[in-house]
Amino acid sequence: MANSPEMRASDSDRDRVAAILREHTAQGRITMEEFNERLEDLYKSKTYGELAKLTADLPDVDLRNRPAKTAKAIESKDGMHSGMKAAWGAWAMASGINWVIWLIVSLSADGGVYPWPMWVMGPWGVILLVSTIFGSNQPKKK
Repeated sequence: MANSPEMRASDSDRDRVAAILREHTAQGRITMEEFNERLEDLYKSKTYGELAKLTADLPDVDLRNRPAKTAKAIESKDGMHSGMKAAWGAWAMASGINWVIWLIVSLSADGGVYPWPMWVMGPWGVILLVSTIFGSNQPKKK
């Protein structure tokens, strides 16, 4: 059954038209200013006829048959996954902060202070090292 211009449009209909407008903006058919104006009118629209007016001067775009964008894992030059680099960075930052605190306490104390930061960085570092060596360097795919 064809939708008559007087029939009320749903939120998903408006979202579909918004996607079409974004696509035409990306392709350079309409400017950002026109896009913003049409988007404003889009969310004020209530019927299919009002939605159709927003795209009447644009060629048809079939959003269902668009080529899918391929997501590539972000890898550094050494091949390490960005998540693993972040984990090592967090370990280094936490270890550094703990050693600075230990140094300040050691300088202000009368006697020697036990090097407790090694108990923070040791187990965590071992787990990261094992994960780096034996784990997959690829992010989990959904």
